[in-house]
Amino acid sequence: MRIRLIAAGSRMPAWVEEGFREYAKRLPRELELELSEIRLGHRGKSADRVRARADESARMLADAGTARIVALDVGGVLLDTARLAVELDRWRNGGRDVALLIGGPDGLAPECLDRAGLRWSLSPLTLPHGLVRIVVAEQLYRASSILQGHPYHRA
Repeated sequence: MRIRLIAAGSRMPAWVEEGFREYAKRLPRELELELSEIRLGHRGKSADRVRARADESARMLADAGTARIVALDVGGVLLDTARLAVELDRWRNGGRDVALLIGGPDGLAPECLDRAGLRWSLSPLTLPHGLVRIVVAEQLYRASSILQGHPYHRA
């Protein structure tokens, strides 16, 4: 199964790229995690932020194709790691790739949220988008470790 982390924005600091790569490479071969960066919509004094968010979201959905959509959203469901492992197992057995969407500065457009089979909140805190990439990759690694029976996860 392939999981695509589709994130609005690019030019992350080196520590973000290194952290994401480190956890992505630790995942088992049958669980491929890749990053797809989507160009941010135009923002400025006279720019329409709603249109910028809609443009970003449309590009994300196009990039996701027929994959199962999971929206990273502060208003979503809080999953502990054990529950994420259950979800990961369900995704793996579902026969479809998964696209995890991280919105830009204004979040995800309603079209992304409506199409999502799951809205996942990492925390009620506002997290920097680069850090979200690392946390998602680490939690997928931890959840896959649980599924493989490894002692990485200690409850």
